Amino acid sequence: MKRRLPHQAVFLLAAVYNVLWGLYAAVDPQWLFRFAGMPALNQPAIFACLGMVVGVYGLLYAEVARRPEHGFALAAVGLLGKVLGPMGLGVLIHRGEWPPATLVLCLTNDFVWWVPFSLYLWDAWPSYRRTFAAPGPRG
Repeated sequence: MKRRLPHQAVFLLAAVYNVLWGLYAAVDPQWLFRFAGMPALNQPAIFACLGMVVGVYGLLYAEVARRPEHGFALAAVGLLGKVLGPMGLGVLIHRGEWPPATLVLCLTNDFVWWVPFSLYLWDAWPSYRRTFAAPGPRG
């Protein structure tokens, strides 16, 4: 695979980041609301649950780092979340429901990963595409 070691490093870093972010969100689920000057959540377990989901993604990224030749689908789902999440937040900001300060959520969770995840998907696509090739005469 092209750029295998840099891809492994990126996904290992993403794995560690996601697990740590998820743990922090579980321990202090009000941090974003304090940071953005928003009222505290009356159900902080909702944000803690988001932290759990982000942390679980860390396990998937660790698998991509371990076996980058086989991580296309996992990384594609990860990148999709990193695109859809900011879109949803953009809607909340546009409606005035959340302040622009909440974009901090997307800076390190999403935006910084767009280029390296996209580059990985570009490099991983040829081998992933081959898995859809018709089997040869021996099955």
